[in-house]
Amino acid sequence: MQHLLRLFVQRLALGLLTLFAVSLVIFLSIELLPGDVAQQVLGQSATPENLAAFRRELGLDLPAHTRYLDWLGGFLQGDLGTSLISGIPISDLISERLYNTFFLAGFAALISVPLALILGVVAALHRDTLLDKSINVATLTAISVPEFFVGYILVWIFAVELSMFPSIANLSEDAPFTDRIYRTFLPALTLTLIVTAHMMRMTRASLINLLALPYVEMAQLKGASQRRLIVIHALPNAIAPIVTVIAINLAYLIVGVVIVEVVFVYPGMGQLLVDSVAKRDFTVVQTACLLFAATYILFNLASDLISIASNPRLLHRK
Repeated sequence: MQHLLRLFVQRLALGLLTLFAVSLVIFLSIELLPGDVAQQVLGQSATPENLAAFRRELGLDLPAHTRYLDWLGGFLQGDLGTSLISGIPISDLISERLYNTFFLAGFAALISVPLALILGVVAALHRDTLLDKSINVATLTAISVPEFFVGYILVWIFAVELSMFPSIANLSEDAPFTDRIYRTFLPALTLTLIVTAHMMRMTRASLINLLALPYVEMAQLKGASQRRLIVIHALPNAIAPIVTVIAINLAYLIVGVVIVEVVFVYPGMGQLLVDSVAKRDFTVVQTACLLFAATYILFNLASDLISIASNPRLLHRK
């Protein structure tokens, strides 16, 4: 337990250091982008005097390192700043968007994780059969197609041809739960098709390796049922690699939703990030990117801890 706690503290410190490096890279990248929020708001007809006055009002005339340290100091104290475009506090701006993104990611995870595990177990039990090959071909086909194309195909089938679901996932703040499920089904299905293949193939590969081990063959010779072989003998020892790939895909469901949210005009963090980049609203871009990075780091930390807790031998190099 002490080893696990020490590892948690070490990984958490490394994660904070990574977040600092990410914030620096994001800030420098934004500085390199052409144009700024003053040009975006005032337009091409603005005079140099108007641009200078607007930049002075927003503090954009200060040196880059001063603006970064001001932003970092406020961020460390829990002040995310305000949007340069709307003047709304960023915490208010992202709260609803963040909830929508987590809702979409959670909905997709509820479909994709059980589906991937079931398909992985079925494919492992029927290795090299037509069923195994069909599952592999279907999942690999889904993951090989670009996300936006998968989304447009689903829109064409379910919205245009069958008229079952809306092509645009617009949500209001007071939308009831069932309406949210209905409107986010196509974006969630798109994400499910993209992430299922990774988890299914890792589950299949881990189980195939374990089913070939002597202790599993011995259990089979003693008359253990197929269900007992999988649930009692194989799956517990396959948790580490499966949890790792599931955690990475769950992080992707939150971080990688940008394209899917744009395709379905879904009001989440991805759509907010794209809009903010287009408007050069740099404070919002910095906060959104940092939240995405923090999500990815936390999911990786959780997967490492769960993997080591399930298999303590991972703590040792040999």
